[in-house]
Amino acid sequence: MPQTNRKENDEKLLEIPKRALLVSVYKASSDKFICEEHLDELAFLAKTHFIETAERVPCLIKKYESSTFVTQGKLEELLKKSQELNVDLIIFDDEISPAQQRNLEKAFGKQVMDRTELILEVFAQRAQTKEARLQIELAKVKYQAPRLKRMWTHLSRQAGSAGGGTGGGGGYLKGEGETQIEIDRRILKRQIDQLQKEIKEVKGHREVQRSARQKSVTPVFSIIGYTNAGKSTLLNALTDAKVFVEDKLFATLDTTTRKYTLTNNQEVLMTDTVGFIRKLPHLVVAAFKSTLEEAIQADILLHMIDVSHPMAEEQAQTTMEVLKELGAENKPIITVLNKIDKCTDAARIQRLRFTYPKTVQISATKKQGFSDLEEVMIQELNKQQRQVVLRIPQSHYAIVSEIMRSGNIVKQEYDDNDVILKVDLPIALANKYSQYAIKT
Repeated sequence: MPQTNRKENDEKLLEIPKRALLVSVYKASSDKFICEEHLDELAFLAKTHFIETAERVPCLIKKYESSTFVTQGKLEELLKKSQELNVDLIIFDDEISPAQQRNLEKAFGKQVMDRTELILEVFAQRAQTKEARLQIELAKVKYQAPRLKRMWTHLSRQAGSAGGGTGGGGGYLKGEGETQIEIDRRILKRQIDQLQKEIKEVKGHREVQRSARQKSVTPVFSIIGYTNAGKSTLLNALTDAKVFVEDKLFATLDTTTRKYTLTNNQEVLMTDTVGFIRKLPHLVVAAFKSTLEEAIQADILLHMIDVSHPMAEEQAQTTMEVLKELGAENKPIITVLNKIDKCTDAARIQRLRFTYPKTVQISATKKQGFSDLEEVMIQELNKQQRQVVLRIPQSHYAIVSEIMRSGNIVKQEYDDNDVILKVDLPIALANKYSQYAIKT
């Protein structure tokens, strides 16, 4: 979706301003600070979806209530606050069940959302490519499936008020609703099947592109990390990729790959990926798994951390947990401590450096620390390379060109009609051209 179209969509959303009461729970007094930080992130998510936060409410509870998530006493407090603030909706930081959502909406008389639904809406708002739009639409349909009853209740209520009558109309609508649920289930089933078919087609096209990249044996670096950590800013600063950057969550949902030439003249591919987030819904992980698998396919990961954020350590841990879920936790990882110019907590930097030993400190916006970053990138590539001496006939110069693009030339000379190269090559490429190797 072009940036102008996104702006038009954003302006349409602004035409219907909403105010929300944000709710998060904690069980011990020592957890209140963390709970408040989580509410701040929820408010950022809401802002990204053009929802104004009326108030953040951290709730201390001793136990969860199966029917309404929070206890009756807390529910009454929240109801009173929602009425005083005249909010349009209530957003819970935790995932609530369909039954809890129905009961809470009945109690508040207002729309109730949870963190999962809000993230899905933000993803839907910010998806640009066909694949991202299909993936998030599939996730939303799957999320809606167990909530069909709630959806039809809303429709029945609207239809009842629109009919302008009382009496037998309600019973008629109830019967229609029961039938409609079955119809809606079939519609959703068809939607899911169709979306999965379309995603498979788009995924096939991207796998062809990925296969072409693998055949070139050009090393791939994937930039991963928590949402809003500065991944797109880094890619833009290094490669002039012109990836859309905004101080909102999930500005990037689609992978972007660009070539970059390191200071040793070796070409690499840099890939920007969708940001991770705390409590990333399993529906989103499942829907975006094919996109997130770009991280698994990379040779080396650049793990971006916004070191200026007070929850930087939790965010870094979240990223590692998602990598583990994707089976990519054992990939070579360079930890990039970004926004170092904005960090005022030296102890946090030290803790992160201790937890993630292979670290580099940068400021992507100010292009500080890039030489240190490149040095570590080259060091990591060298670990995955083999130094060989190749004798290649000049008639096979296309091979020489590929080796120059993908390897680090240590020495180059000519002998009659042959090119002799002493070169550091990715192991796969060294094996590919082993017939040209000569012993030294």
